[in-house]
Amino acid sequence: MAAAGAALIAGALAATHGAKRPESAPAAAPSPHVAEVGTVELRDVAGVYVADAVIEAVRGATVSAQIAGNVTRYYVDAGDRVKRGQVLVRIDAREVDAQLAAGAAGVAQAEAQLAQARLSYERTEKLVESKFVSQAALDKADADRKSAEAALQMARAGATQATTARSFAEVRSPVDGVVTRRLAELGELASPGKPLIEVHDPSALRALASVPQFVLPRIAQAREAEVVLPTLGATFAAARITVLPAADVRLLSTQVRAELPANVPAGVVPGTAAKVLLPTGSVMRLVMPADAVVRRGELTATYVVAGDGQARLRQIRVGETSNAGWVEVLAGLDAGEQVQRGKTIAAY
Repeated sequence: MAAAGAALIAGALAATHGAKRPESAPAAAPSPHVAEVGTVELRDVAGVYVADAVIEAVRGATVSAQIAGNVTRYYVDAGDRVKRGQVLVRIDAREVDAQLAAGAAGVAQAEAQLAQARLSYERTEKLVESKFVSQAALDKADADRKSAEAALQMARAGATQATTARSFAEVRSPVDGVVTRRLAELGELASPGKPLIEVHDPSALRALASVPQFVLPRIAQAREAEVVLPTLGATFAAARITVLPAADVRLLSTQVRAELPANVPAGVVPGTAAKVLLPTGSVMRLVMPADAVVRRGELTATYVVAGDGQARLRQIRVGETSNAGWVEVLAGLDAGEQVQRGKTIAAY
Protein backbone atom coordinates (compact mmCIF):
# COMPACT_ATOMS: atom_id res chain seq x y z
CA MET A 1 0.00 0.00 0.00
CA ALA A 2 2.81 2.39 0.78
CA ALA A 3 4.49 1.62 -2.54
CA ALA A 4 1.23 2.17 -4.42
CA GLY A 5 0.66 5.53 -2.70
CA ALA A 6 4.13 6.71 -3.54
CA ALA A 7 3.58 5.71 -7.13
CA LEU A 8 0.36 7.73 -7.31
CA ILE A 9 2.03 10.83 -5.84
CA ALA A 10 4.91 10.52 -8.28
CA GLY A 11 2.48 10.23 -11.19
CA ALA A 12 0.55 13.32 -10.08
CA LEU A 13 3.70 15.36 -9.82
CA ALA A 14 4.83 14.21 -13.24
CA ALA A 15 1.48 15.17 -14.73
CA THR A 16 1.67 18.61 -13.13
CA HIS A 17 5.17 19.34 -14.42
CA GLY A 18 4.31 18.12 -17.85
CA ALA A 19 1.26 20.39 -18.23
CA LYS A 20 1.79 23.41 -20.59
CA ARG A 21 1.67 26.83 -18.83
CA PRO A 22 -0.05 29.80 -20.51
CA GLU A 23 2.50 32.00 -22.32
CA SER A 24 2.90 35.61 -21.08
CA ALA A 25 2.96 38.52 -23.57
CA PRO A 26 6.54 39.37 -24.68
CA ALA A 27 8.02 42.63 -23.29
CA ALA A 28 8.07 45.54 -25.74
CA ALA A 29 11.55 46.16 -27.18
CA PRO A 30 12.92 49.66 -26.57
CA SER A 31 12.67 51.86 -29.62
CA PRO A 32 16.08 52.87 -30.97
CA HIS A 33 17.14 56.50 -30.33
CA VAL A 34 17.71 58.34 -33.56
CA ALA A 35 20.09 61.27 -33.00
CA GLU A 36 19.62 64.45 -34.99
CA VAL A 37 22.43 65.13 -37.43
CA GLY A 38 23.90 68.49 -38.46
CA THR A 39 26.24 69.43 -41.26
CA VAL A 40 29.54 71.27 -41.10
CA GLU A 41 29.40 73.95 -43.77
CA LEU A 42 30.92 77.16 -45.04
CA ARG A 43 28.54 79.99 -44.36
CA ASP A 44 28.49 83.74 -44.85
CA VAL A 45 28.23 84.96 -41.24
CA ALA A 46 28.44 88.32 -39.55
CA GLY A 47 31.96 89.12 -38.40
CA VAL A 48 32.38 90.40 -34.87
CA TYR A 49 35.32 91.98 -33.11
CA VAL A 50 35.35 91.27 -29.37
CA ALA A 51 36.88 94.14 -27.38
CA ASP A 52 37.64 94.07 -23.67
CA ALA A 53 35.81 96.83 -21.83
CA VAL A 54 34.94 98.18 -18.42
CA ILE A 55 31.64 99.60 -17.20
CA GLU A 56 31.60 103.27 -16.25
CA ALA A 57 28.91 105.75 -15.24
CA VAL A 58 27.68 108.30 -17.76
CA ARG A 59 26.70 110.66 -14.95
CA GLY A 60 28.93 110.50 -11.94
CA ALA A 61 31.21 112.68 -9.89
CA THR A 62 34.04 112.54 -7.43
CA VAL A 63 33.07 115.21 -4.92
CA SER A 64 36.05 117.05 -3.43
CA ALA A 65 36.51 119.50 -0.59
CA GLN A 66 36.65 123.21 -1.45
CA ILE A 67 37.79 124.47 1.94
CA ALA A 68 40.29 123.30 4.52
CA GLY A 69 39.04 121.63 7.68
CA ASN A 70 38.51 118.31 9.43
CA VAL A 71 35.73 115.98 8.31
CA THR A 72 33.25 116.08 11.15
CA ARG A 73 30.35 113.99 9.85
CA TYR A 74 29.26 111.65 7.04
CA TYR A 75 25.55 111.59 6.36
CA VAL A 76 25.66 108.69 3.84
CA ASP A 77 27.68 105.56 3.20
CA ALA A 78 28.49 103.40 0.17
CA GLY A 79 25.33 102.02 -1.46
CA ASP A 80 22.99 104.75 -0.18
CA ARG A 81 20.75 106.52 -2.68
CA VAL A 82 21.02 110.29 -2.72
CA LYS A 83 19.27 113.21 -4.39
CA ARG A 84 20.86 116.14 -6.11
CA GLY A 85 21.69 118.83 -3.53
CA GLN A 86 21.56 116.43 -0.58
CA VAL A 87 24.23 117.00 2.09
CA LEU A 88 26.77 114.18 2.05
CA VAL A 89 29.66 115.36 4.23
CA ARG A 90 30.19 118.13 6.77
CA ILE A 91 33.55 119.85 7.25
CA ASP A 92 34.61 121.79 10.36
CA ALA A 93 33.52 125.37 9.62
CA ARG A 94 34.97 127.28 12.56
CA GLU A 95 37.65 128.92 10.44
CA VAL A 96 35.23 130.01 7.74
CA ASP A 97 32.79 131.18 10.41
CA ALA A 98 35.52 133.49 11.68
CA GLN A 99 36.12 134.72 8.13
CA LEU A 100 32.40 135.29 7.73
CA ALA A 101 32.29 137.37 10.92
CA ALA A 102 35.34 139.33 9.80
CA GLY A 103 33.67 139.98 6.47
CA ALA A 104 30.54 141.30 8.12
CA ALA A 105 32.61 143.57 10.35
CA GLY A 106 34.55 144.81 7.35
CA VAL A 107 31.32 145.73 5.57
CA ALA A 108 30.07 147.67 8.62
CA GLN A 109 33.37 149.55 8.87
CA ALA A 110 33.35 150.41 5.17
CA GLU A 111 29.77 151.64 5.36
CA ALA A 112 30.66 153.93 8.29
CA GLN A 113 33.70 155.32 6.48
CA LEU A 114 31.62 155.95 3.36
CA ALA A 115 28.98 157.82 5.36
CA GLN A 116 31.71 159.98 6.93
CA ALA A 117 33.29 160.65 3.52
CA ARG A 118 29.96 161.71 2.03
CA LEU A 119 29.27 164.12 4.90
CA SER A 120 32.77 165.58 4.55
CA TYR A 121 32.28 166.06 0.84
CA GLU A 122 28.95 167.81 1.34
CA ARG A 123 30.45 170.19 3.97
CA THR A 124 33.46 170.95 1.79
CA GLU A 125 31.22 171.64 -1.17
CA LYS A 126 29.28 174.28 0.84
CA LEU A 127 32.52 175.85 2.06
CA VAL A 128 33.76 176.15 -1.50
CA GLU A 129 30.55 177.86 -2.51
CA SER A 130 31.11 180.34 0.37
CA LYS A 131 34.73 180.83 -0.71
CA PHE A 132 36.05 179.63 2.70
CA VAL A 133 38.18 176.78 1.20
CA SER A 134 39.82 176.21 -2.12
CA GLN A 135 38.79 173.90 -4.91
CA ALA A 136 41.66 171.61 -3.96
CA ALA A 137 39.94 170.80 -0.66
CA LEU A 138 36.79 169.81 -2.54
CA ASP A 139 38.75 167.60 -4.90
CA LYS A 140 40.34 165.80 -1.96
CA ALA A 141 36.94 165.29 -0.29
CA ASP A 142 35.59 163.88 -3.56
CA ALA A 143 38.55 161.48 -3.80
CA ASP A 144 38.02 160.36 -0.21
CA ARG A 145 34.34 159.68 -0.93
CA LYS A 146 35.12 157.59 -4.02
CA SER A 147 37.80 155.68 -2.12
CA ALA A 148 35.29 154.90 0.63
CA GLU A 149 32.78 153.65 -1.96
CA ALA A 150 35.41 151.34 -3.47
CA ALA A 151 36.36 150.11 0.01
CA LEU A 152 32.72 149.25 0.69
CA GLN A 153 32.45 147.27 -2.55
CA MET A 154 35.62 145.38 -1.64
CA ALA A 155 34.31 144.64 1.84
CA ARG A 156 31.02 143.37 0.45
CA ALA A 157 32.87 141.14 -2.04
CA GLY A 158 34.94 139.73 0.82
CA ALA A 159 31.79 139.05 2.82
CA THR A 160 30.22 137.30 -0.17
CA GLN A 161 33.35 135.19 -0.56
CA ALA A 162 33.21 134.24 3.12
CA THR A 163 29.52 133.33 2.81
CA THR A 164 30.28 131.15 -0.22
CA ALA A 165 33.15 129.46 1.62
CA ARG A 166 30.81 128.80 4.54
CA SER A 167 28.43 126.97 2.20
CA PHE A 168 31.32 124.69 1.13
CA ALA A 169 31.42 123.29 4.66
CA GLU A 170 28.42 121.18 3.60
CA VAL A 171 29.42 118.95 0.67
CA ARG A 172 26.35 118.22 -1.46
CA SER A 173 25.60 115.67 -4.17
CA PRO A 174 25.76 117.05 -7.72
CA VAL A 175 23.53 114.28 -9.19
CA ASP A 176 20.75 111.87 -8.30
CA GLY A 177 22.28 108.45 -7.82
CA VAL A 178 24.08 106.05 -5.51
CA VAL A 179 27.12 106.56 -3.32
CA THR A 180 29.92 104.50 -4.83
CA ARG A 181 32.46 104.80 -2.01
CA ARG A 182 33.85 107.08 0.69
CA LEU A 183 37.35 108.39 0.10
CA ALA A 184 38.05 109.90 3.53
CA GLU A 185 37.21 109.08 7.10
CA LEU A 186 35.98 111.08 10.07
CA GLY A 187 38.64 113.35 11.53
CA GLU A 188 40.77 113.46 8.40
CA LEU A 189 41.93 116.86 7.24
CA ALA A 190 40.15 117.95 4.10
CA SER A 191 41.91 120.41 1.85
CA PRO A 192 40.75 122.07 -1.36
CA GLY A 193 40.79 119.45 -4.12
CA LYS A 194 40.92 116.39 -1.85
CA PRO A 195 38.33 113.75 -2.92
CA LEU A 196 35.80 112.91 -0.22
CA ILE A 197 33.09 110.77 -1.82
CA GLU A 198 32.06 109.27 -5.17
CA VAL A 199 28.51 109.30 -6.54
CA HIS A 200 27.12 107.83 -9.78
CA ASP A 201 23.77 107.47 -11.49
CA PRO A 202 23.06 103.69 -11.89
CA SER A 203 20.42 104.29 -14.56
CA ALA A 204 23.00 105.61 -17.03
CA LEU A 205 25.91 103.24 -17.62
CA ARG A 206 28.16 102.50 -20.58
CA ALA A 207 30.96 100.15 -21.56
CA LEU A 208 34.26 101.74 -22.50
CA ALA A 209 36.34 99.56 -24.83
CA SER A 210 39.70 100.02 -26.51
CA VAL A 211 39.80 99.02 -30.19
CA PRO A 212 43.02 98.72 -32.23
CA GLN A 213 43.30 101.24 -35.03
CA PHE A 214 43.44 98.57 -37.73
CA VAL A 215 39.92 97.49 -36.74
CA LEU A 216 38.45 101.00 -37.00
CA PRO A 217 37.76 100.92 -40.77
CA ARG A 218 35.67 97.77 -40.31
CA ILE A 219 33.53 99.21 -37.49
CA ALA A 220 33.27 102.75 -38.84
CA GLN A 221 29.73 102.13 -40.16
CA ALA A 222 28.56 100.07 -37.19
CA ARG A 223 25.34 101.33 -35.63
CA GLU A 224 24.74 98.54 -33.16
CA ALA A 225 26.73 96.40 -30.75
CA GLU A 226 26.29 93.97 -27.90
CA VAL A 227 27.70 94.27 -24.40
CA VAL A 228 28.48 90.98 -22.64
CA LEU A 229 28.90 90.80 -18.86
CA PRO A 230 30.73 87.51 -18.19
CA THR A 231 30.36 87.72 -14.40
CA LEU A 232 26.57 87.88 -14.69
CA GLY A 233 26.18 85.78 -17.81
CA ALA A 234 24.09 88.53 -19.40
CA THR A 235 24.13 90.19 -22.81
CA PHE A 236 22.59 93.57 -23.65
CA ALA A 237 22.05 95.38 -26.92
CA ALA A 238 23.83 98.71 -26.77
CA ALA A 239 21.49 101.68 -26.95
CA ARG A 240 24.15 103.70 -28.76
CA ILE A 241 27.79 103.39 -29.75
CA THR A 242 30.26 106.23 -30.11
CA VAL A 243 33.77 106.05 -31.54
CA LEU A 244 35.77 108.78 -29.83
CA PRO A 245 37.58 111.08 -32.28
CA ALA A 246 40.96 110.58 -30.59
CA ALA A 247 43.61 107.86 -30.40
CA ASP A 248 46.10 106.68 -27.81
CA VAL A 249 49.51 107.12 -29.41
CA ARG A 250 51.13 104.66 -26.98
CA LEU A 251 48.67 101.78 -27.44
CA LEU A 252 47.64 102.66 -31.03
CA SER A 253 44.02 102.21 -30.02
CA THR A 254 40.81 104.20 -29.95
CA GLN A 255 38.12 104.14 -27.29
CA VAL A 256 34.57 103.12 -28.16
CA ARG A 257 31.60 103.81 -25.90
CA ALA A 258 28.61 101.47 -25.87
CA GLU A 259 25.73 102.81 -23.80
CA LEU A 260 23.71 100.26 -21.84
CA PRO A 261 19.90 100.30 -21.63
CA ALA A 262 18.29 101.62 -18.48
CA ASN A 263 17.02 98.21 -17.29
CA VAL A 264 20.34 96.62 -16.37
CA PRO A 265 20.54 94.43 -13.24
CA ALA A 266 21.54 95.96 -9.94
CA GLY A 267 24.83 94.04 -9.95
CA VAL A 268 26.17 96.08 -12.87
CA VAL A 269 28.31 98.80 -11.30
CA PRO A 270 31.17 100.99 -12.51
CA GLY A 271 34.34 98.95 -12.80
CA THR A 272 32.61 95.71 -13.88
CA ALA A 273 34.53 93.81 -16.57
CA ALA A 274 32.70 93.51 -19.87
CA LYS A 275 33.16 92.70 -23.54
CA VAL A 276 31.81 94.71 -26.45
CA LEU A 277 30.90 92.79 -29.62
CA LEU A 278 31.30 95.12 -32.59
CA PRO A 279 30.05 94.00 -36.03
CA THR A 280 32.75 94.08 -38.71
CA GLY A 281 30.75 92.96 -41.77
CA SER A 282 30.09 89.51 -43.25
CA VAL A 283 32.80 86.84 -43.69
CA MET A 284 32.93 83.20 -44.86
CA ARG A 285 33.50 80.82 -41.97
CA LEU A 286 33.34 77.09 -41.35
CA VAL A 287 30.53 76.52 -38.84
CA MET A 288 28.69 73.70 -37.14
CA PRO A 289 25.64 73.48 -34.83
CA ALA A 290 26.58 74.68 -31.36
CA ASP A 291 24.62 71.87 -29.68
CA ALA A 292 26.89 69.29 -31.35
CA VAL A 293 29.90 70.38 -29.32
CA VAL A 294 30.84 68.05 -26.45
CA ARG A 295 32.78 69.60 -23.57
CA ARG A 296 34.14 67.29 -20.93
CA GLY A 297 36.80 68.82 -18.75
CA GLU A 298 39.46 70.28 -21.01
CA LEU A 299 38.30 68.22 -23.97
CA THR A 300 36.33 69.92 -26.75
CA ALA A 301 35.02 67.41 -29.26
CA THR A 302 32.07 66.26 -31.32
CA TYR A 303 30.60 62.98 -32.54
CA VAL A 304 31.25 62.67 -36.28
CA VAL A 305 28.80 60.42 -38.14
CA ALA A 306 30.76 58.21 -40.55
CA GLY A 307 29.49 56.60 -43.75
CA ASP A 308 28.50 53.42 -41.89
CA GLY A 309 26.23 55.43 -39.60
CA GLN A 310 28.46 55.08 -36.54
CA ALA A 311 29.22 58.21 -34.49
CA ARG A 312 32.84 58.53 -33.41
CA LEU A 313 34.26 61.08 -31.00
CA ARG A 314 36.74 63.53 -32.53
CA GLN A 315 38.59 66.35 -30.86
CA ILE A 316 38.03 69.77 -32.43
CA ARG A 317 38.86 73.44 -31.83
CA VAL A 318 36.06 75.97 -31.94
CA GLY A 319 35.82 79.76 -31.94
CA GLU A 320 33.00 82.22 -31.42
CA THR A 321 29.40 81.13 -30.90
CA SER A 322 26.63 83.06 -32.64
CA ASN A 323 23.16 83.80 -31.31
CA ALA A 324 21.75 81.81 -34.24
CA GLY A 325 23.02 78.55 -32.73
CA TRP A 326 26.20 78.14 -34.77
CA VAL A 327 29.80 77.88 -33.60
CA GLU A 328 32.88 78.57 -35.68
CA VAL A 329 35.12 75.54 -36.40
CA LEU A 330 38.82 76.36 -36.27
CA ALA A 331 40.27 72.86 -36.64
CA GLY A 332 39.27 69.19 -36.70
CA LEU A 333 36.42 69.17 -39.24
CA ASP A 334 35.89 69.71 -42.95
CA ALA A 335 32.93 71.14 -44.81
CA GLY A 336 30.27 68.53 -45.56
CA GLU A 337 30.94 66.25 -42.59
CA GLN A 338 27.99 65.17 -40.46
CA VAL A 339 27.95 65.65 -36.69
CA GLN A 340 25.58 64.35 -34.06
CA ARG A 341 23.47 67.04 -32.41
CA GLY A 342 21.78 67.18 -29.06
CA LYS A 343 22.27 64.54 -26.36
CA THR A 344 24.62 61.82 -27.60
CA ILE A 345 24.26 58.14 -26.59
CA ALA A 346 27.37 56.72 -28.16
CA ALA A 347 29.81 55.12 -25.77
CA TYR A 348 33.38 56.18 -25.31
